[in-house]
Amino acid sequence: MAARAIWRGQIRLALVSIPVELFPATKSGAAVQFHQVYEPTGQRIQYEKVVPGIGPVDRDQIVKGYEVSKGRYVLLDQEEIDSVKLESKKTLDLVEFVDVGDIDAMYYDKPYFVVPADDLAEEAYVVLRDALKAAKKIGVGQLAMRGQEYVVALKPCGRGMLLETLRYADEVHKAQSYFREIGDEKPDADLLDMASMLIERKTGKFDPAEFHNRYVDALHRLIEEKQKHKGEKIIEEPESAAPKASNVVDLMAALKRSLANQEEKGGEAANENRKATVKKGTATKKTAPRHAPKKEPAKKAVAGGRKR
Repeated sequence: MAARAIWRGQIRLALVSIPVELFPATKSGAAVQFHQVYEPTGQRIQYEKVVPGIGPVDRDQIVKGYEVSKGRYVLLDQEEIDSVKLESKKTLDLVEFVDVGDIDAMYYDKPYFVVPADDLAEEAYVVLRDALKAAKKIGVGQLAMRGQEYVVALKPCGRGMLLETLRYADEVHKAQSYFREIGDEKPDADLLDMASMLIERKTGKFDPAEFHNRYVDALHRLIEEKQKHKGEKIIEEPESAAPKASNVVDLMAALKRSLANQEEKGGEAANENRKATVKKGTATKKTAPRHAPKKEPAKKAVAGGRKR
């Protein structure tokens, strides 16, 4: 089933308008969902809307309220709320362009794929994509979608473009208030060199497929074991006890041990590669040609050069 666009409109750059569609770029990952269950009967707990002193009420009697003081609410029904929602202009105006590194990662929220709406839009779409690539810039604007207005960033993404909603400034904590207790002292040069060596040895190309949710996997195993044991209580013991935390850390010794472990792992990997190479070479030598010529039978030795 083809994915359904969540927004259709146009990107506008000065007098140029590009019809596009937005599609979610992410999806919910693996998760284990639990429900509250009444243990004696195994039945799921149900919830009712209840007013203190009155009891259960019907849903059509419920409206939304904004608390202006303790216990006092301004009541609003859904029609009133809908009337103040932003009118969707179906247009993303790119109001400025910024360097790729200018937007802090904390502000990025949710990504969407931006796709040209039709063949006629593709030429202008490709021009904008490649112009952003060449300039190493990100387009910034505001977009009305689903009754809300978002600040968005538009950037190249492979053969297409990616639009990411951004958090507003008042939605992000200031980092200074959390890091102000950290001193300004420079680290020891030797420690810094060893840490840099460790980082260099563990540097690789990020592949998200190499990572999976181990907690969810463990929960599934626990549920399967619980079924096998017909509801008997199961407490999994950790494979290895975590080392006790200590306030005193010999950082130099810890870094040296880490580097030694990396060297050992690297040596083991090199040995495995050598073994594989030798094994492959041996197998190649033992394999006879497919159409090897038959050997002539050896002639009998003649004593003194005469036949007997």
